[in-house]
Amino acid sequence: MSLTSQYLERTQAILATIEQQEPAILQAAHWFSQTILAGRMVHLFGSGHSRIMVEEMWPRYGSFPGFNPIVELSLSFHNLVVGANGQRQAMFLENVSGLAARILRNYDLSEQDSALIISSSGCNIVPIEMAEICQQHGIKVVALISRQHAEKSTSKRSDGKKLSDFANLVLDTGAPVGDAMITVPGLDTPVAPGSTVGGAILVNCVKAEVARLLTEAGQPPKVLSAANVVGAERAVTLFESAYDEHAHRLARLYERVGEKDRE
Repeated sequence: MSLTSQYLERTQAILATIEQQEPAILQAAHWFSQTILAGRMVHLFGSGHSRIMVEEMWPRYGSFPGFNPIVELSLSFHNLVVGANGQRQAMFLENVSGLAARILRNYDLSEQDSALIISSSGCNIVPIEMAEICQQHGIKVVALISRQHAEKSTSKRSDGKKLSDFANLVLDTGAPVGDAMITVPGLDTPVAPGSTVGGAILVNCVKAEVARLLTEAGQPPKVLSAANVVGAERAVTLFESAYDEHAHRLARLYERVGEKDRE
């Protein structure tokens, strides 16, 4: 069997794992839709390559407002690799305790909010503390992890707690321990990770179910759509209205920042 065939075969196994999680997908979609219907936002966070799933959720074609993508460049800016803004610094910073609190200090969090926190290992400090702080504010937290990898990984926290310990619901990408899925003859380290495949499928399943629930509730989402699908004029209208809605929702997260601390 070719390596390509092997990767595709393992991807089919990932699909099977995701299919078994449909009840959890529906539960996540319910929480997220309730947040959006309340005029609030679903907070999205992932450090490192987990940023990919944040941007897969919003904003891109086939997505819609209601999600707050918290992308910290210091934790997810990969292309320079070494030197200033290099990978070593990003990997160090994602395990600095207290950084999550400084990030979330920018928002007026509410119990009506919900959150999707992504971390393949579920063991780095910043995403764990993100989930912990969200739960302290009464926010429902959905953790997106690679369960096999997370179970075999050691938490960077001194108390040993992982992202799953601060999640109301866990979604599993189906990727293996170590993430990489293919063994190349003569090479002693596996290649070709699978968590991005599983993660992208999961977030799009959730996205589709949220869109259904919003539509059924009489508030169909403003979906970013291509001109060759909806026509040039409609595409522009959708983009502008979706971005405006995002700005208005985000403004609500800023308008009372710090007031509770001064009460």
